[in-house]
Amino acid sequence: MHRPLLAAALVAAAALLTGCASGDDWSKPRPGLSAVGVLDAGFIGTDAPPAPESTVTPSPGSWSGVRPSPGTRVVLLTAGHDEPTKTLVTAVKEWAEDEDVDLRTVTASGPADLLPAVTRAMEMRPDLVVSAGNDLIDPLATVTPSHLAQQFLVVGAELAEPTENVTAVDWSGASFRGEGLGMSSTYDPASFTDARCAAAVRAGAAAVLSGHTGIVVWLDEF
Repeated sequence: MHRPLLAAALVAAAALLTGCASGDDWSKPRPGLSAVGVLDAGFIGTDAPPAPESTVTPSPGSWSGVRPSPGTRVVLLTAGHDEPTKTLVTAVKEWAEDEDVDLRTVTASGPADLLPAVTRAMEMRPDLVVSAGNDLIDPLATVTPSHLAQQFLVVGAELAEPTENVTAVDWSGASFRGEGLGMSSTYDPASFTDARCAAAVRAGAAAVLSGHTGIVVWLDEF
C-alpha cells in the first residue's frame, strides 16, 4: 500500500476506535436516570403512589410505554449458573440491546466474591444496577442500605427488608428473600420462562425509571 493511502487508513481506523472508546467512557458525568414515556394507569392501580416496601400488581403490558433514555448506564450484576439465572441474564441483555442501554456486566466468581462483586458494580457508578441470581440477595441486603444514592433492581427475587433504593420484581414461582429464610415453598424454576423474565426486567426498569422505587412488582398474573 502506498504511504499516503496507508496513512489515510490509519487515521480512519484511529478515528473509529476513538469514537467507540468515547462512547464507553463512564467517567463523564450524566444527569442520572430519566424515562421516556409514562406508565399506564394499570401499573399502580391507584392515584396514590405505593408506600415503601409495598407490593404492586401491574396489569400486563402497563409498563410498555416507559423506556430508558438512550445511553443509560446499567451494570448487570450476576452470580450462579442455574437455568433461572441464565434466563434472567439473557433477558437483561436483550432489554439493553433493544433500548440502546450502555450495559456492562459484573459476574461474581464464587461465594467469596459475592460482596466484592457488588462493590465493583457500585464503583462503576452506573445509573442502575440490575441483579440476577439468588446468591446475591444477602450481599445486597448488607450493602444497599449504606448506598441510598445508587438504584438497584432485583429480578426474580427480593430483599426481606428493602430500602428505598432497591426495587424488586417477583412472582410466586420465584420469591427468594435470603436472610436465612430459605427457598419459598412455591419456588419453581420452570416459572422463569423467557417471556416472564423479559417482562420482569421491563416492568422493574419502568418502575425505577418512573420513580416508584423500594417496592416489589408482582407478576403472578403475567
